[in-house]
Amino acid sequence: MPKGKIIKALSGFYYVLGENGVVQCRGRGVFRKNKITPLVGDEVVYQAENEVEGYIMEVQARKNELVRPPIANVDQAILVFSAVEPSFSTVLLDRFLVLIEYNNIEPLICITKMDLAEDTSKRLERYVNDYRNAGYHVIMTSSETLLGIEELTPYLEGKISVFAGQSGVGKSSLLNALCPELDLRTDDISAHLGRGKHTTRHVELIRVESGLVADTPGFSSLEFTEIDAPDLNYCFPDIEKWSEHCKFRACQHIAEPKCAVKKAVEDGELPAYRYEHYKDFLEEIKDRKPRY
Repeated sequence: MPKGKIIKALSGFYYVLGENGVVQCRGRGVFRKNKITPLVGDEVVYQAENEVEGYIMEVQARKNELVRPPIANVDQAILVFSAVEPSFSTVLLDRFLVLIEYNNIEPLICITKMDLAEDTSKRLERYVNDYRNAGYHVIMTSSETLLGIEELTPYLEGKISVFAGQSGVGKSSLLNALCPELDLRTDDISAHLGRGKHTTRHVELIRVESGLVADTPGFSSLEFTEIDAPDLNYCFPDIEKWSEHCKFRACQHIAEPKCAVKKAVEDGELPAYRYEHYKDFLEEIKDRKPRY
């Protein structure tokens, strides 16, 4: 039986990209019984009824999966944050980064609307340097002037990429700049709410250059429901680096003596806001109701 990749899920149908094109498939009835839900990005074995219809017979093992948005086998997450409208938010970016790091997905930070950022360029430059020093790739772009588009394109090659970020930051505009024939719908920012309307209603993998990208409806949950306190250290690569020099192996960098992380903050080697976000997230995780 042929193999393929689910590139879209809509109204109970799964659109599988195989060697001979896209086949519209339904899942086997046993999937529901065994609590198996095929996801966009899944590698599957399917049985073709004819040239355009068939059934998914098997979902192959995943290397990772996200719940919201529901997508599997993601290679990288392009975290799209605007310089302005809405304003660049380090705390929101750090929440995204923690979730992405926890799921073993490579993050790429993409700052949009740089053509509107004259008044905030110096502040943004400091943040860009901080995140680059933490080990992240950061690209500054503009869908209007096409700044950074050529720099971004090579990152997509041969990968499944998720474009994620709060509504209104210009994810669809960025994809339109990367691949104009997509002509994805965009909405203006709501002046009253200060944020955009969601313009994407389902998860779909779209061919851009030699890669597949998902313009998702966005993360409907940014809660740390699966992350335990000891895991958080590893979701901040800059904090993890300094933690190797802490006196105690299980140091949580709060009240422990001879903590290298706290000293790095005091010495200006580690951005204080990153450390504050770490402490806030740790407290949030510890205050979470236990799972049964």
